[in-house]
Amino acid sequence: MSAHIIDSALFADLFGSSEMRAVFDDRNWLQKWLDFEAALARSQAAVGLVPQEAAEEITRKAKAEQFDISAIKEDIDTTLHPFVPVIRQLAERCDGDAGHYVHWGATTQDVMDTGLVLQIKDAIAIFEPSLAELQNVLARLARDHRDTPMAGRTHGQQALPITFGYKVAVWLAELLRHRQRLAQVKKRVLVGEFGGAVGTLAGLDESDLDVLQVQRKLMAELGLGVPVIAWHTSRDGIAELVHLLCMIAALPGRIAKEIIELQKQEFAELEEPFEAGKVGSSTMPQKRNPILCESVLTLARLCREKSATAVDTLIINEHERDWSSLQMEWTIVPEVFIYAQGALEITRRVLARLRVNTERMLQNMTLTGGLLLSERVMFALSERYGRQHAHDLVYTCAMVSYEEERPFVDVLLAHQDVSAVLSRDQLEALLDPRQYTGLADRFVDRVLESLG
Repeated sequence: MSAHIIDSALFADLFGSSEMRAVFDDRNWLQKWLDFEAALARSQAAVGLVPQEAAEEITRKAKAEQFDISAIKEDIDTTLHPFVPVIRQLAERCDGDAGHYVHWGATTQDVMDTGLVLQIKDAIAIFEPSLAELQNVLARLARDHRDTPMAGRTHGQQALPITFGYKVAVWLAELLRHRQRLAQVKKRVLVGEFGGAVGTLAGLDESDLDVLQVQRKLMAELGLGVPVIAWHTSRDGIAELVHLLCMIAALPGRIAKEIIELQKQEFAELEEPFEAGKVGSSTMPQKRNPILCESVLTLARLCREKSATAVDTLIINEHERDWSSLQMEWTIVPEVFIYAQGALEITRRVLARLRVNTERMLQNMTLTGGLLLSERVMFALSERYGRQHAHDLVYTCAMVSYEEERPFVDVLLAHQDVSAVLSRDQLEALLDPRQYTGLADRFVDRVLESLG
């Protein structure tokens, strides 16, 4: 039985995908360490530091499926060291004297850091398609509802008309910025580590070889960037990535919260997909709860706390190496990747079949009896009275309409300064919400054009 929701046999798929979980499972984690050791041996063999036959043998035996993970775990319990047991098994499994050259000149944190970066590389390869798929769904929604009018709301109150496509395009533009940020952060985080005990590579410097050539070859073997200096205590690259993943997860969280709000019967403008058999309550048969959106909101909120932990990894490192931060990353990096990608995938599922009630959107814009268009009336009156006096006129009428629950057009016409300028037909035309969405359609087009 699992002790964590991520691996729960019952709920795991509501908190992330099996594909992303596999990136961070024990077997793959071990394989990344072994990939480092094999690549290190090959790189050292290329410059004559390690016999070629030894490098080939180490590479052959550096296969996680051949290792006894239970024995490694028992050895870790005894040694209280996370990697010495792996080195021992790899050395013992190598034929001849190849085992003598395992882990030559490296330190454990070189392996652990680079292994984590290799996992991150795999995770990003899964994460990016999820972003792309959500982008495609958002783009379709924005295009389909480019001209669908609805009430725009500020401070929880109706403000001015917008279009639903405009609302979606705001989400889409943010997602595009996140994709740009991820492309940029990859250059800083997908960098390996090979510095030895304190980062100076002193263990290899006694040879007559170009030690930095070994480092360059090692990173080339692993497909990672070469560090300009050791980053054992400089965790800024990983912290930046964690922050970004939290920001990315926040967008599905906000989308989900908006759908939850607009699915309330009092709004009834949106509804997450309803499928036959979906049950909202064990006691209230009528319920159609936004359970998928609530899951997304949960994941976004779980990500948020990881950002604070990532900041801690930048603060508490001591001297040239400190394992406390490293071990924190073992927890937060897998969790934030799993949660954030889970949020993206569930949001895509929701938006792909989102129910958009366009008729209810139109109805809701009439709830205030025309007050939604008070700005438009103000600007029409500004030509005669100037903006501030027009604002005062419309404000007075709006408050009367609100308090007395009278149609806004009737209150406006009852005011002589308004009726002296505008007729009923003119006012009713001004109060048509479908005719006052500004440049919403053009802004949607601009976002869609930016997709390339």
